[in-house]
Formats: sequence, structure tokens, C-alpha cells
Amino acid sequence: MSTTIEKALAAGRKDNNERQVVFYRLHQPEQETALTTLLQQYPHITISDAFEAQVAELIKLRHPTQRLTDPQIRQLINEYLGNTPPSQQGVWVYYPWSYRLVHILDEAEFIELRTSRNQQKITTAERNILATKKIGVIGLSVGQSVALALAMERLCGELRIADFDTLDLSNMNRLRTGIHNVGIRKTVLVAREIAEIDPFLVVRCYDEGVTDHNIDGFLTENGQLDILVEECDGLDIKILARHKAKALRIPVLMDTSDRGMVDVERFDVHPDLPILHGRVPETLRPEEVRTMEGPARMAFVDSIVNISALSPKMQSSLQEIGKTITTWPQLASAVMLGGAAIAHVCRELSLGENIHSGRYYVDLEQIFKTSK
Repeated sequence: MSTTIEKALAAGRKDNNERQVVFYRLHQPEQETALTTLLQQYPHITISDAFEAQVAELIKLRHPTQRLTDPQIRQLINEYLGNTPPSQQGVWVYYPWSYRLVHILDEAEFIELRTSRNQQKITTAERNILATKKIGVIGLSVGQSVALALAMERLCGELRIADFDTLDLSNMNRLRTGIHNVGIRKTVLVAREIAEIDPFLVVRCYDEGVTDHNIDGFLTENGQLDILVEECDGLDIKILARHKAKALRIPVLMDTSDRGMVDVERFDVHPDLPILHGRVPETLRPEEVRTMEGPARMAFVDSIVNISALSPKMQSSLQEIGKTITTWPQLASAVMLGGAAIAHVCRELSLGENIHSGRYYVDLEQIFKTSK
């Protein structure tokens, strides 16, 4: 390998954890100066400016009973803009990880337009309620699909995500991302993708995952979570999270990415509910779980998921862990289904629907079962 290529590769091997966007509102002179400086410093920045197209779409949205002609739309755009140059309206959003600068409507109009196709399955009044909610997601495998579904439907105003891991190539059988992101933190990848969907949605990252030391902050800092979605691999954290959530009366949701199983624990309405529906001793502590090995650990897994209720292929797969495979399998279709199911339950709970504690199955193999 040539010295030139080696130097280029070395320069590219940087720990890139950037996930925060920068807003520029050019009607403020100091921000216009700051953006001008940025563009001079990085002339290779890609600029995307479809602002007037967004204004046109917003105008049509606000005139649902009219079939506006192109001249009428042009006139209404001119009225919207007034005497202010288009570049000084809305907001410019800079994405430092991809060197992209995007011109969009500012927050209120952006949200109005971006969520307009939710109407009336999610009404404006319901959208405003959902905007007050805080949801936490621990674990970003199924959790990635959950977080993206929550963001796309805008089912909360703040999303907290936690995972200590980085992306491996083998994760990409179920995680939606590109191979150029291998080695980057999962929290960073999810935060970036959400920012590219909706830069105004608040995302708080816990890059170390959830631990004994930070779980209280994860659940309560900047306001208590309204819903906790637990999708982590750590068995001890599963127990710790539920004990803490129960004490705070936060409902806990979990999807196992097998048979479409969704677990609902309504600690918000039943604070005396035993964790995991009484399938594990209420007195069990996380530190006890950490020391479990071999048959004891597998018995504990059984107590949580009920191995006999898993799909036949998952049951046979568990027998191969440590022999022909290293961990339990997860398929993209199951992970995406889990994300959709959890997002549905989050939306219904947040809007006051009476979903009971229990285990629910959206079992595609059963739904589409064919006779042989």
C-alpha cells in the first residue's frame, strides 16, 4: 500500500460521534455572518434549498377545499414571502457529519406540514398531546425501529436512547443503515437519522447504555419519562429498569422480535404489579442476575420469555448458541414489526387508551399459516 493511501486512511480514522445539527436563521445578522463563515471554511458543503416548494405544499395544505392553479399558488407564495428574501425565511439546518446544509420551514410550520399526512388518524389536538410526551428506549436493535417509528409519526417531543455498542456488520441484517457506518455508535446513528427526518425533535443520547449509575437520570432528568421501552440484551438491566420504572410508575414495553410478542407492564395504573408479570421473583436484584451462568442463566431467560412459547425455529436456534451460532437470531421483518407494534402501543397509551398489562402476539407465521 502506498504511503499516500496510508496517510489518507489514517486521516479518515477519526472517532466521529457528531450528531447535533446547527440552526441558522438568516433574518438575524449574526447568524447570517456565522453561516457565511461556515461556507467559506467548508466550500464542499452540499446545499439543498427546496424552501419555496415547501411553502407551496403548505399553502395547498391550508386550502384543502380549493384546486389552486399554478398562478394562484405563485401569488400566494409571493404573499407569504412578502418583501423578505426567501433565504432569510425559515431556517437553514447544517448536518456536520454529512456536510449538508438544508433550507426548511421553521419549527411550527415544518411540524404542521411534515405530519399533515397523519391527519386525521392523529388529529391536531392529539399531535399536540403527543408533543408533550417523553419516551425512553433502551437498546437499539429492535429499539432502532421503535425510535424511528416514534420519530416519523412524531409520537413524542423528547426521545431518550441508550446503547453502549457500536455498529457491527452482522447487525445490518436488521438495522437500517449503510456499511460506511460500521464502527460508529448506535446512539449516534439513530440520533443522526432522526435529525435528518425531523431536526426539531429532541433526542438525548446515553452512549454508555443504561447502568446502575445513570438510570435515574435516564428516567427522570429533564422531566420524568412517560413510557419506557426496554429492548436491551442485558438481563440485569431488564430487572433494574423495571424496578426503577415501577417505583416511578412508568409503564414498560418490550418486544422480543419473535412471534410478534409485545409485553406491556402498566406500572402507571397498577404500581403493585409484579415485574414481568410475576415470572421472576420480586426480590430478585440485578447483581444476582449478573452472576448467573450456564443452566441457571438459561432458566432465567426461560422465566422471562417462556421458551416453550417461542416459535419452533427460535427454540431450535437457542439450542445452537455456543455451538453453531454465537447469539440468538433476529430478522429484519420481525424487528420492523416490533418497532411498529411498540410505536402503536406508545401512541395509544399516550392518548389515554386503556391497553391492559399482558403479553400480546402479532404472529405473522400464524396469520399467514398455510396448510400442507
